[in-house]
Amino acid sequence: MTKRVIASDKAPKAIGPYSQAIAVKPVELVFCSGQIPLDPATGQVVEGGIEEQTRRVLDNIDAVLTAAGCSFADVVKATIFLSDLSDFAKVNELYATRFSSEQPFPARSTVQVARLPRDVRVEIEVIAAKR
Repeated sequence: MTKRVIASDKAPKAIGPYSQAIAVKPVELVFCSGQIPLDPATGQVVEGGIEEQTRRVLDNIDAVLTAAGCSFADVVKATIFLSDLSDFAKVNELYATRFSSEQPFPARSTVQVARLPRDVRVEIEVIAAKR
């Protein structure tokens, strides 16, 4: 088995001992680290509420998937971490815009956590299977 590091300058740099994503061969699975709503240009949390934070998280995931040669169509598993589960409906609505209704949706888990890095409201991680 070989591992390939995936990195995009259009998503925030890793701020700890992890990679933005790792691809594994011979079957290329791409394991994306959780993305929080950091602006890749400034490294700061985006202004606004759960909608703005979720959009930034999804944009960051899109950048990492693109760097891996993938898209949201290749995502097979997602995990959503929320600091307040009452934000679920808004996050779910925005999340759904990234997936075609013609394809099977990825498996997904959503959990409420006590706290997220930098006190953000949402973090999402995905696993993609490169076609």
